[in-house]
Amino acid sequence: MSKQLGQVQAAVEDFAEYAELVLGRSPNTVKGYVADLRGLADYADTFDAFTLDALRRWLADAMGAGKSRATLARRTAAARAFSTWAYRRGDISTDAAARLKAPKVNRPLPTVVKGERAGELVEAGAADNAHPAEYLRDRAMLELLYATGIRVGELTGLNLGDVDLARGLAHVTGKGNKQRVVPFGDEAAAAVSEWLEFGRAELAGDTQAMFVGSRGGRIDQRQVRRIVERAGQRAGVEHVSPHTLRHTTATHMLEGGADLRVVQEMLGHTSLQTTQIYTHVSAQRLKRVYDQAHPRA
Repeated sequence: MSKQLGQVQAAVEDFAEYAELVLGRSPNTVKGYVADLRGLADYADTFDAFTLDALRRWLADAMGAGKSRATLARRTAAARAFSTWAYRRGDISTDAAARLKAPKVNRPLPTVVKGERAGELVEAGAADNAHPAEYLRDRAMLELLYATGIRVGELTGLNLGDVDLARGLAHVTGKGNKQRVVPFGDEAAAAVSEWLEFGRAELAGDTQAMFVGSRGGRIDQRQVRRIVERAGQRAGVEHVSPHTLRHTTATHMLEGGADLRVVQEMLGHTSLQTTQIYTHVSAQRLKRVYDQAHPRA
């Protein structure tokens, strides 16, 4: 097969910009799309060769090579998005990938921290931090993560003006730069207020970031993950991450009677189907309680 830069390969970079700026895909997703489409160019490097049969061969070979269902699903998504984009530009006469079927991905149910243990994790999470300012910061971050269910990147992206303590609202920038407002309660408000009043000035440099690291700049996601993991260990819960707290928040909200669409809006899910996974978690827990409590279970 030709190793020269063909039409499809040459168009990939333009498509990558479209996927990020117009479709709102994350940088990591775009990077995956680009890698997939460059591989696809070995099967269909010209727009005339960009056919449904070529796309199916590409996926079949990947399946034969033992690629995971998640990888196959991502490749299918990349091909579909690229095909629609090329069709709208007039590069191809038909949207060849529109009929391409993605394999179903078996999504594992998320790990959830039990209610009382989640409280212990948040309250004792920063207890062994000898630095007073870092203690206040870590406590505020843990409280806010559990109170809101926001992603770790959304937490580290918060600026001072994004958090309204009086009203208990955080203005969050999510995937694709989509904005949403997320409520939080009194415990989180008190922790964030203490951090702002007694801790932040000691650490912060010239930045508008809500949470800062020891060098004064915006705290990075890796540091937050380490803080959450250590908090879990102190609370006797292994392998806890910010995403675990996000799952926990959603599950506890639903178990407390929150409407599914409210939780969807709070988490920033585009599709209600994504939020529905938490109903399965709640149902599993209900079944365990039933089996233990009902005399004829």
